[in-house]
Amino acid sequence: MQIIETENLTKYYGKTPAVDSLSLSVPEGSVYGFIGPNGAGKSTTMKMLLGLVKPGSGSIRLLGKPMTPQSRLSLLRQTGSLIESPACYGHLTGEENLQILAELKNVPERNIDRVLEIVELTDSRRRKVQQYSLGMRQRLGIAQALLGNPKLLILDEPTNGLDPSGIQQMRNLIKDMPNRCGATVLISSHLLGEMEQMVDQVGIINHGRLLFQGELDDLRKHSQGDISLRVLHPEKAAPILGNSARLERGVFHLPAMDEARLAELIGRLAAAQAGVVELNRATKTLEEIFLSLTGVDAK
Repeated sequence: MQIIETENLTKYYGKTPAVDSLSLSVPEGSVYGFIGPNGAGKSTTMKMLLGLVKPGSGSIRLLGKPMTPQSRLSLLRQTGSLIESPACYGHLTGEENLQILAELKNVPERNIDRVLEIVELTDSRRRKVQQYSLGMRQRLGIAQALLGNPKLLILDEPTNGLDPSGIQQMRNLIKDMPNRCGATVLISSHLLGEMEQMVDQVGIINHGRLLFQGELDDLRKHSQGDISLRVLHPEKAAPILGNSARLERGVFHLPAMDEARLAELIGRLAAAQAGVVELNRATKTLEEIFLSLTGVDAK
């Protein structure tokens, strides 16, 4: 089942499209990375999914059901979210903040122990939130989102502003969410290196339009880098490799090619007794793929 489905979702601010004919498909049990530069339309999309912004046109389905004025509250009760900074009372403890929210959500208090354990704040539950680090506040925000056992988590840039230790904690927490909590996760970010380590599905957006959607491995597979090839007899290999090959310090550098073509080329080199001793195919990082798709440098 697709936990999130949008069809031609569009939102204009004046004459400027913030989101333009967006068709998302987020599979159940996935961690879906929604990636794009600042101003690409990520936050606007998430706010439309949560009913905080009204779409100009298009449709939304959450948890297999259409989002309508009648179904909205029922669907959002099964959805947890962290949009921008978590809303907390600094003069209260983490536990007290969760108690207030649990009462508002009509969630049993025993649920608080569970979410505190998940986000690793059990030992800090009685500290005032104003004494929390930024990373601890973000994890408390995720604990708030987890109250009530939601089937869907929508997290907008949860690693923003965190130090390396905080980012690692957040990464470990989020990538394990489907197994540990049974929740599908939609997470947005522009920190592409971090996203690469926590997601299995990817959607890349720029100027409100979806440029790629699918499994992270598929994105890598279709965006292979150059090939380096070392042979014992370069003079025998050169006529076969042709003008597209560049020889540097005894290593041929070839443009990216599919596996069938590469296998055929290796066969011809073997038949010519060129002596292939090493072959490496470069894999582009998510940042490099992002740059090639959007023309925007990824930090």
